[in-house]
Amino acid sequence: MLVDLVFLLLTPRELRPGQLSAELGWSVLCAAPVALRRVAPWPAVGAAVATLGVPALLGHAPTTQGVTFVVLTYTMAAHRPLRAATLAAVLLWVPVALVVTVAPLDGVLDVGPAYLLLNNLLTASVAYAVGRAVQARRQSTQALRERARVAEANQRSLAERAVADERRRIARELHDVVAHHVSVMGVLATGARRVLRRDPDTADEAIATIEETSRATLREMRRLLDVLRTDAEPAADLAPQPGLAGIEALVEQVREAGLPVTVRVDGRPGPMEEGVALTVYRIVQEALTNALKHAGAATALVRLTFADGSLAVEVTDTGRGPGPAPDRIGHGLVGMRERVALYGGVLRTGPRPGGGFRVYARIPLEPVGVVPA
Repeated sequence: MLVDLVFLLLTPRELRPGQLSAELGWSVLCAAPVALRRVAPWPAVGAAVATLGVPALLGHAPTTQGVTFVVLTYTMAAHRPLRAATLAAVLLWVPVALVVTVAPLDGVLDVGPAYLLLNNLLTASVAYAVGRAVQARRQSTQALRERARVAEANQRSLAERAVADERRRIARELHDVVAHHVSVMGVLATGARRVLRRDPDTADEAIATIEETSRATLREMRRLLDVLRTDAEPAADLAPQPGLAGIEALVEQVREAGLPVTVRVDGRPGPMEEGVALTVYRIVQEALTNALKHAGAATALVRLTFADGSLAVEVTDTGRGPGPAPDRIGHGLVGMRERVALYGGVLRTGPRPGGGFRVYARIPLEPVGVVPA
C-alpha cells in the first residue's frame, strides 16, 4: 500500500477529490488475501482472482495486486503438496493471462500482450520455483532430523543392550562365587558340628572361617543385586519383606477399601523359607488388588492349605472378573507365575464356573535349613 501511495503521488495526472482515498482502499482490498493465506489458503486464492476486476474500475492495476499473486503463489508452493501447489498457480495466473490478452489496460498497450504474458509467466515461475525449493529444503531438513533421531535411538538401544548383556555376564559370575561360598559354609558347618565336642579348637577355626566367608558372601550378594538392578528401579528398601504374618494386615486394608474378604487357614503352618512366604504374600496381594479393580460389588476368600509338604494358596471372588483382553497379559499375572515357578510350584488363574475369578498356586515346602543336592 505504501508503494501504491508513492506511485499515486508521483504520477503526473490529476486526481479528483476523494480519488486518492478510493484507490488506496482498492489497494488494501487487493492485499487482503495475503492475510488469509495461512488460515484459509484456497479462499485467499479465490479472493485474489476476484480482484482482477479492480483494474477495470480504476483504469490501472494496484501494485499490491501483483504482489498478492506472487505471495500466494510462493505460499502455496512452499507449504502445499505438488499437486495442490500447481493447481493454485494455474488458478491464479491463467485468469491473469486471459485478462492481459482479452482486456489489456490502456497504459500498457504500447508494450503488447506478448510482453505482458511473458512477464507474468516469468514472475509466476520464479515465485513457484522458490516456494518448491523452500519446501524441498524443509522436507530434507526434517528427514535429516528424523534420521538423526532414529540413529540416536538405535545407538542408545544398542548401548543399553550391551550394558544389559554385560550385567548378565557379571551376574552369572557373581552367582557362581556366591554359590561356592555358600557351599563352603555348608561343608564347614557340617564339619564343625561333628568335631565340636572332641576338638573344640578345630571347630572354632571352622566357625571363624564360616564367619569370614559369610561376610564375603553378603558383600558379593549386594554386588549381585546392584548389577541386576536397573537405573529405573528405586533404591533398595532395608525394611523386612512381608510374609504370612502380613496377610492379615493386607486383608484389613482391602476390607477398608470396600471389598469384604475372609481368610481361611487349613492345616498347621510350619517353618518355611522367607522367599516362599514372600511369594505367598505377593500372590494374595496381586489377587486382591485385581479383585478390587475388576470384581465390583463382590466378596473374596483367601484360603491357605498346608498339607503333604506343600502350601496351596487360593484367592477367589464372586465378582464379574476382568474384562476381555485376549491380546494383553497383565504384568501381575506374569509376576505371580515367575515367582511360583522359581520355587517349583504351579499357578492357575481364570474365571470360576459359578462366576467370579480364581487364583490358585501350589508351592512345595522344603524343610528349612536343608540344602537340596
